[in-house]
Amino acid sequence: MCHLFAMSSGPKRIKATFWLLDAPDSPRAATLRTPDGAGLGAFDADGVPQVVRQAIRSRADTAFAREAQDVTSSTFVAHVRHASTGRASDANTHPFVRNERIFAHNGVIEGLGKLDAELGTAGLPVLGDTDSERFFALVTREIDAHDGDVGEGIAAAARWTAQNLPLYSINMILITAGELWALRYPDTNGLYVLKRGAGGRNGRHLDHASPFSEIRVRSLDLLDEPAVVVESERMDEDPRWRLMDSGELLHVAADLTVTSRIVLDGPPVHQLSLEDLRPEAAVSQTTSVPDLPTSA
Repeated sequence: MCHLFAMSSGPKRIKATFWLLDAPDSPRAATLRTPDGAGLGAFDADGVPQVVRQAIRSRADTAFAREAQDVTSSTFVAHVRHASTGRASDANTHPFVRNERIFAHNGVIEGLGKLDAELGTAGLPVLGDTDSERFFALVTREIDAHDGDVGEGIAAAARWTAQNLPLYSINMILITAGELWALRYPDTNGLYVLKRGAGGRNGRHLDHASPFSEIRVRSLDLLDEPAVVVESERMDEDPRWRLMDSGELLHVAADLTVTSRIVLDGPPVHQLSLEDLRPEAAVSQTTSVPDLPTSA
């Protein structure tokens, strides 16, 4: 399954190290399907988006994703892609950038011809083939239509999609230089949030490893600083992880204040099941469940 990771440290810029894939000789890497791409997004000290991403076509094409990536920011998003729509290419690899915002998505949205017609000229900057980038274009259009209100723009785009297009999931992350938004809809895929105090549960730095994919994140700065983490899966055994509700839009403000509200209170009009999806799309939305790691 596509893996989403996002983190905010509020007003404090912190250093974090990301490994988007395990070393090729690790036991876990040997058992996992090769992903179709991996990417990482953050912001520099001037608030300019910084995104690195690479398509993956074979195990030999993973050097970037296996290297440690040191990033300093107050908001972060990482994504490991298993393609449901669109080929393995750099243009189709998350995260995407528009209007000083960075976006990543896990799910399947169909009816892209209808979505393209709805977007009109708002879809002209779409460079790839994915449902994800098109949905981001719709979110961007709706943010503009709501006078720059990001939360209202996300809610409006999600409501239109749920009303008009067949969909399996539109779990998504959007970050700016100081804020983070996350939407889980509907309940087909998980999205978890952890409000992490300085030092976490055991008075340690952050060292999260996904039990379902290959992504790992470490930050020594979070020994002394709080953060909010949003992930597709619980990446440690902290009991404070909370599964977001279906239709819940979470907002982490620049001061690390967390608020959430339900913006979609019913199922999609055209809800897709795994059996409705093309085989490659269905595979991109499923995973096995190994034992959780014991990192802090």
